[in-house]
Amino acid sequence: MSPVNTNAFDPPKAGPWVAIGWLSFAFFVFTQVFAVMTSPADAMMGHLQKMMYVHVPAAWVTFLAFGIVLVASLYFLMKEDERADLLAASAAEVGSLFCGLTLVLGMLWGRPTWNVWWSWDARLTSTLVLFLIFVGYLALRSFVEDPQRRGQWSAAVGILGAINVPIVWMSVRWWRTLHQIQSNPRGLSPEYLRGLLLNVAAFTLLCIWFIQRRYVAARYERAAEHASQAAALGGNDE
Repeated sequence: MSPVNTNAFDPPKAGPWVAIGWLSFAFFVFTQVFAVMTSPADAMMGHLQKMMYVHVPAAWVTFLAFGIVLVASLYFLMKEDERADLLAASAAEVGSLFCGLTLVLGMLWGRPTWNVWWSWDARLTSTLVLFLIFVGYLALRSFVEDPQRRGQWSAAVGILGAINVPIVWMSVRWWRTLHQIQSNPRGLSPEYLRGLLLNVAAFTLLCIWFIQRRYVAARYERAAEHASQAAALGGNDE
């Protein structure tokens, strides 16, 4: 196979992302306060129901991040462009963070609802498997130094992990599970639906911002490595 394409590996140019980050965080705080303050307590679950304003958006951006891993990994395998590999790795880090948050919130939800912290049912187990696959993805990258081999091996693991996303989504329909089936937005009252959609939007912006910032940091790291390698080769030529 051809060597990894490392062209155009200068540090990325500064953009409006700092301002976008502050706006995203401000929007997140607003949506959380708005959703909690404007929605009534649920008739059966009380105020615990409002945890869905974090749990559901966190699960959604987990799927989004791992979708980016899938696309970037396939692109890397086709084009051998290391920038795609770095994007996949950045998305995997952020996706693992939100996947872990989803699991923790699910446990906090499950204790008062199902009277257990954890149950090995299909939804929870498949989500845990997804989390462990991408933790393994990140661990693999830390142990492999060669960029080409690291990109190829982690791309294979990333694609495998992303394939698990539809299994997680459909698990509540394919198997008997404690977790409820996905709610139809039309079945939610407007007070809950507004807050949920706003928080999905806020989490999506935060997820994209986190991935972009991690990708920029990865580009700087690789640019520094390439500069160091070039200096070392130049020194050897002398």
